[in-house]
Amino acid sequence: MAAMAGLLRKELARRTGCNSETIRYYERIGLLDAPPRAANGYRIYDERHLRQLRFIMRARALGFTLEEIRELLSLRERGRPCREVAAITRRHLETVRGKIRDLERIARRLADTLERCEAAQESGATAGCAILEALETPGTASGRTAAQEGENGAAS
Repeated sequence: MAAMAGLLRKELARRTGCNSETIRYYERIGLLDAPPRAANGYRIYDERHLRQLRFIMRARALGFTLEEIRELLSLRERGRPCREVAAITRRHLETVRGKIRDLERIARRLADTLERCEAAQESGATAGCAILEALETPGTASGRTAAQEGENGAAS
């Protein structure tokens, strides 16, 4: 890639689609290297910052946590030890799969509750609302996460 002149944060944000305040946050927590400052005090970003921010954004789009991204960036700087990167990715994939299972349980619970509500409406029932009752009744939609219910063997 051809050498580029320094960029102000606003231009870095425009080129990457990342919010300016998010860039500032990534710098503050040490995820994005702090850029040097020009004589006027403005931060001046370069190609390295652009690549680093794009890497961070791609990793975030895949759901990696900031700490996982920090680890990946560190490994990247040390020569891309694939085995360690794969281990992080494998753990992340298991987390994603767990979330999918949780969301599927939630979707089933919502669909069942909605089906009861619609059946009650079709039958002309006027008392109560199956959805509100499910939200109020312990053990049906008690505010617990699907993962908590699954851990305790509750039926979905």
